[in-house]
Amino acid sequence: MDSALSEPEFLKPANAENGAAVREGRQPESSMGVVARDGVEQRFLGYFGLIEQPFGVTPDLRFLYLGSKHRKALDILNYGTELNRGFLTLIAPPGMGKTSLLFQYLENLRDKARTVFLFQTDCDSTELMRYLLVELGLDGKGMDLAEMRAILGQVLLGEMEAGRRFVLVIDEAQNLDEKVLESVRLLSNFETPWMKLMHIVLAGQPQLADRLAKPSMAQLRQRISFAVRLEPFTREEVDFYINHRLWVAGYKGAPLFSVGARALIAEGSEGIPRNINNICFCAMSYAWAMKMKTVDRDTMAAVLNDLYPGSPVEREFPAPKLPETPKPAMSKSIRPAAQTLSPPTRRSGPAKFVAAGLMAFALGWFGLQYHVDKWIGSYFHHFSEMVRSYAAPAASSVGPNDPSTAAHIDESTSPKSAPLTDEKDLKTPMQDGGDASPSGAGHN
Repeated sequence: MDSALSEPEFLKPANAENGAAVREGRQPESSMGVVARDGVEQRFLGYFGLIEQPFGVTPDLRFLYLGSKHRKALDILNYGTELNRGFLTLIAPPGMGKTSLLFQYLENLRDKARTVFLFQTDCDSTELMRYLLVELGLDGKGMDLAEMRAILGQVLLGEMEAGRRFVLVIDEAQNLDEKVLESVRLLSNFETPWMKLMHIVLAGQPQLADRLAKPSMAQLRQRISFAVRLEPFTREEVDFYINHRLWVAGYKGAPLFSVGARALIAEGSEGIPRNINNICFCAMSYAWAMKMKTVDRDTMAAVLNDLYPGSPVEREFPAPKLPETPKPAMSKSIRPAAQTLSPPTRRSGPAKFVAAGLMAFALGWFGLQYHVDKWIGSYFHHFSEMVRSYAAPAASSVGPNDPSTAAHIDESTSPKSAPLTDEKDLKTPMQDGGDASPSGAGHN
């Protein structure tokens, strides 16, 4: 964006114009003014089809948009003046359009009152009174405060006789110290038994409300009939504000800001008109440099990040990232072996104790299982001997002197294949003392 605004060819018409002015004997115009008229501004406006800048920094009443809170504040100012209420205050944070609203208020009183607008508040009481007389076309040099007040009183009486009110608006009044505020309070003493000769509006930032809340300001605070406050635009009012300024500037194309971009404008600006102007101007400048006709959400997010670096806006409204294409598992880079090796984690005391207990339990279990297997094996051998004893009659057909049988007895312990070698085997006592013969006789 910066490179587009500083292209060398933009400065060529300015140099040529200044050279022509010198040759003709005229005073050359400033380069900046020529560039603004013939270079950057005209190209910018022509690109979007505008007749003037929609988001300027001056309080132009043609671009004033009254939201619900601004309209209410203006109505209260008009109402208080019509009812001769004397003192009014207008409190608003910076950038809320306070000055533009005051200009509109004074414009409404053009044919009804004589008005004075003061913004030089870094002064003492004498200087403030002198500024007031200068705005009235009077010279107060060399006069003290009492003499200037006397002259002001004559002016107020003349306006009353002419059937007009006198309204004094002091902007940026939060800069006035307590002594100057007390002098302003004394101005309200210009009155008749039936009406105030001067209506005073003190406008300023929230610090003005804090100052008026002090106990020392009780007399001035008691004379304030209405305390008006301006609040930020709502999300819907931000849309109306942008549309109104674009319409006044002559824009007739497709929507310049997308719905997503407008949502970011509302949140990033916090509904403050000055912030809206700055964001929209930067976004349009970015779009012009990038040859874009519409500012979308991604573009607006980038503008906010550049406009407010390191602010909450950058964290809350990051530029949306496109979804990444998933990659196959084999395409992932393999980390070096040195990065995968790490020293074993040291175990704490309780962990070591638990590990040792589990190991001992495992060893005990395997030892117990070994003894159980041994016991079961011996019991099975005893049981097989008992079965073999009961199965002797069925095997009697086999000759006791059969050499194959004798050989088999020496090689196998199976109860089914072991033959009897002697008649006494039929009466071999069991280990529990019982007779294994079929007759069930006792011991020999």
